[in-house]
Amino acid sequence: MLDLGTVLAALAILLFAGTVKGVVGLGLPAVSIGLLGLVMPPAEAVALVMVPAFVTNIWQAWAGPHLGRLTLRLWPLLASVVAGTVLGLWTGFLTTDRGGTASAAIGAVLIIYGVLGLARLRPAVGPHREGWLAPVMGTISGLIASFTGVVMVPAVPYMEALGLKRDELVQGIGLFFTVSSAALLLGLAQAGVMRAPVAALSLASLIPAGAGMAIGQWIRRRIRPEAFRTVFLVGLIGLGAHLLLRPWL
Repeated sequence: MLDLGTVLAALAILLFAGTVKGVVGLGLPAVSIGLLGLVMPPAEAVALVMVPAFVTNIWQAWAGPHLGRLTLRLWPLLASVVAGTVLGLWTGFLTTDRGGTASAAIGAVLIIYGVLGLARLRPAVGPHREGWLAPVMGTISGLIASFTGVVMVPAVPYMEALGLKRDELVQGIGLFFTVSSAALLLGLAQAGVMRAPVAALSLASLIPAGAGMAIGQWIRRRIRPEAFRTVFLVGLIGLGAHLLLRPWL
């Protein structure tokens, strides 16, 4: 049973994570899972985030005219992330961890993503490489998601390298996150992690996550998003370092 303090902390974290997503366009699962991992087991943290992540990603995926074309282009990536997620959840790494290994893995992924974001690497993936590279990137992303709940690496850098236009990239990331979130949500439910209290809190988290996105979009119109993104990435690295080192502190 989740105590009142944990519930209030979770709702506050989802409000903050939604605000970050509203400003920079991503980061809700990464921020919320990282912070929730400080107050609850990693598997519960991932399960709690899944409903708001799934709903907000559907919103992002449908908000544009490119959904059909993107689905046709990205289907090998989408199919392979589902396969990787199912395979990873089958190992039980996330759902049976009791020694802090999953938390450390979440921290490592946050650090990697933060460093890649700050490095501003701009690799390019030509059309002739997509056929074999998409399933590899999707499978690896699915495995990492099944271990940590964070699906950004290496999928987001890969999609950024495809040369999509800005609105196509945002919609494509939303589509990818929708599919990966659905796979995680179903897998965690089947594993018994999505118990009634966690499911109810995950559903209730839609309210602060949605409010946070609205706040973030309001902030986005009044600040330089790139400056905020830099602060976000530095904070992500710091949070990741704490999670990575916590088992040994």
